[in-house]
Amino acid sequence: MSKILKLAYGMEKSEGFNYRLAMEEASRCLLCEDAPCSKGCPAGTDPAKFIRSLRFKNIKGAAETIRENNPLGGSCAWVCPYDRMCEEECSRCGIDKPIQIGKIQRYLVEEEQAMSAKFVSAGEKIGKKVALIGAGPASLACARELALAGVDTTVFEKQAKAGGVLRYGITPTRLPDRVVDFDIELIKELGVKFEFGKEVKFEDIPKLKSEYDAVFVGVGLWDSKKVDIEGSDLKGVESAIEFLFKARTGEIKELPERVVVIGGGDVAMDCATTARQLGAEKACICYRRTIEEAPANIEEISFVREMGIPIYTGFAPEKICGENGHVRTLVAKGMKDDNEMTLKADMVVFAIGQDQVEDYKSFVAGNGVFTGGDALHGVGITVVESVHEGKEAAYQILDYIR
Repeated sequence: MSKILKLAYGMEKSEGFNYRLAMEEASRCLLCEDAPCSKGCPAGTDPAKFIRSLRFKNIKGAAETIRENNPLGGSCAWVCPYDRMCEEECSRCGIDKPIQIGKIQRYLVEEEQAMSAKFVSAGEKIGKKVALIGAGPASLACARELALAGVDTTVFEKQAKAGGVLRYGITPTRLPDRVVDFDIELIKELGVKFEFGKEVKFEDIPKLKSEYDAVFVGVGLWDSKKVDIEGSDLKGVESAIEFLFKARTGEIKELPERVVVIGGGDVAMDCATTARQLGAEKACICYRRTIEEAPANIEEISFVREMGIPIYTGFAPEKICGENGHVRTLVAKGMKDDNEMTLKADMVVFAIGQDQVEDYKSFVAGNGVFTGGDALHGVGITVVESVHEGKEAAYQILDYIR
């Protein structure tokens, strides 16, 4: 009988490298002169440089490279899709397999924390101040870069804690709070101010512009794409954003036995593992395409399978049937044939993409107002891509206010 992985909600899914394993992996590096792995990192974390430093036992220098280049180096080490970025570009792929850059980065950030190292410091004040709306990855990266340049920065956040999707949209099994806390604490130490419980609406931007030299909008995507099928209004039908947020904040403590998740991305995988961890012993995923076509990272798909969660592919939801106003079954149709599948369900979670909240749908950057991250694209992008855009926005802001 196959052994199923069982983890309580919030338990970390894997152990990282120790010194020996990190050194062994670093020793596999070919020390490329024009390293393609560094070109494959949107945030410019420069894995070639930190792996080279580690290989020559300069742990502090390696950790410094990460922190200087990537303000969310810890969080990225846990959730970055390395297999589609730096590791995919690794020259070692032509010999055997790529260097495990993500695990090396995770080890080095943990060493940074253990040695209480301080690698960056706030710049000399230049008499300018910038307001940032939202405390997600793009805003955090932007605020850090501005603080390094001597700009007074204030981040306005609707929720009780900073992090945005890092805090409320990713299961803590995949991204522990302690990792997010460490990244954010280092940003706070640069003098970045946070005002929590402060929602800034679209109509409030002109007032902020009058009080600050520039404004950055990093509100992310906190509305869910809707599915117009019969039964979608039944009790027990949830969006992924609402589901993960409620789990993260403790509003959901226990779930019924049968939870069906619709979707094939990392968010869908997070919903399925969260459901299993919170008591849904018969949680499953229904996805309309094949595993090969799924946008989820293959590691996350493998983790779902390790937990014994079935993934039904090639089926799209057709209707949700209920009883007394509550979900009872999901009916799905085959995408390539006339097959039909009926799944018993106490809850159905739709993880089919995010959308901009209504208040910011008409937002357009310009005239001293900048943006980046999910808010710019209208679709969810990776954390490391948001870091890149936050940094780039900071440089644009500096050009504007100087």
